[in-house]
Amino acid sequence: MASVGVAAMSVSSMMTASNAEAQTLNMAQEWDKVFPKSENVDHRKVTFSNRYGITLAADLYVPKNRNSGAMPAIVVGGPFGAVKEQSSGLYAQTMAERGFITLAFDPSYTGESGGEPRNIASPDINTEDFSAAVDYIGLRPEVDRERIGVIGICGWGGMALNAVASDKRVKAVVASTMYDMTRVMSKGYNDSVTLEQRTQALEKMSRQRWTDVQKGTPAYQAAYNAEVAKDAPQFMVDYHDYYSTPRGYHKRAVNSGNAWSQTTPISFMNMPILTYIAEISPRPVLFIHGEKAHSLYFAQTAHAAAAEPKELMVIPGASHTDLYDKTDVIPFDKLSSFFEQHLSA
Repeated sequence: MASVGVAAMSVSSMMTASNAEAQTLNMAQEWDKVFPKSENVDHRKVTFSNRYGITLAADLYVPKNRNSGAMPAIVVGGPFGAVKEQSSGLYAQTMAERGFITLAFDPSYTGESGGEPRNIASPDINTEDFSAAVDYIGLRPEVDRERIGVIGICGWGGMALNAVASDKRVKAVVASTMYDMTRVMSKGYNDSVTLEQRTQALEKMSRQRWTDVQKGTPAYQAAYNAEVAKDAPQFMVDYHDYYSTPRGYHKRAVNSGNAWSQTTPISFMNMPILTYIAEISPRPVLFIHGEKAHSLYFAQTAHAAAAEPKELMVIPGASHTDLYDKTDVIPFDKLSSFFEQHLSA
C-alpha cells in the first residue's frame, strides 16, 4: 500500500494546469515587473499545479542566445510576501541572461497564483510549491532535468532549503538574504519571544478561527509597509523603501500595502522547517547574506546546521533588502559560477 501511495503522489505532482484552470487565473499579459525587460531573454507566462491541486502562475525566462541541446535550469522564489514581478523575477531574468533557463513563480494563495482565501502562507504548501516548479520545468523539452537548481530569497530561502532537503532531484541550492519563517514566527526576532508570549499569541489566533468561520472569511493583519514610524528599526525603514516606493512596489504583493491573514502564523509556529537541512548534502548549498542585515543570524545558524559542501558568502556593508534588487550588490558572478559548476553536464 505504501508503494502504491508513493506512486500516486508522484503522478499527481507532475500534473500541469489545464487551459481552463489557466484562464481562471486572469494573468496580466503586459510587462508589469518592477525591473526592465531584457532584450537578451525570451519571456512567457506559464502555469502549473502543485500536488494539492493549486494552480500556480509563473514567468519562464529562456536565453535568446542558446544552443539546441537541453539546458540547465533554475527555479526561483521569494521574498516572503513578494510576487514574481519583484526580486524573484529579477534574479530569474538575470540568470537567464547568463545562460540558464529560469522560472520565477508566485506561491500558492498569492500574486497571480490560485488558492482561496487570498494571502495565506503555509510552510508545507509553500515548500511543495518549489517542488511543483521543479516538476514543471523538468518536463520542458529544452531543460535537462538532471541539471536543476533552486534559488530562494528571504523567507523563501528557508522554504527552498526545506524543499531541497527532501527533493533529491535538485542538484544545488542558494539561499539569498534568507529568513527561517518558522523560527521568526514562533520565537520572534533574535529568539526574544517568551513561552508566555507564544502561548498568548496562539490563544488569540486559535479563537480568531471561530470568528473567521462565523464570518466566512479570514481577518487580515494591518497593511504591510504602508507606513513607517519615526522610531522604527532600520530594517522596517528598508522594507518600506522597497515595497512601498516605485523602487519595488507592486499592487499584488502582500508586502506592498496588503497583508497576511491573522491566523497565518499558526502552522509556522509549530513546524520548524530546517530540521533536516543536513540532508541536502552531498549536494551543495550557498548562503548569501548582507553584513549589515538584521537577518544575518538566520543564515549563520542554517549554515552551521547544514552539512558539507556549504558556503556562507557575506556581502560587506549590505543590508537585508540590498539583496532584493541592487544588481551592483547581488553577487551574480558568484551565483553563475556556483550553478555552472554544480549544474554542469
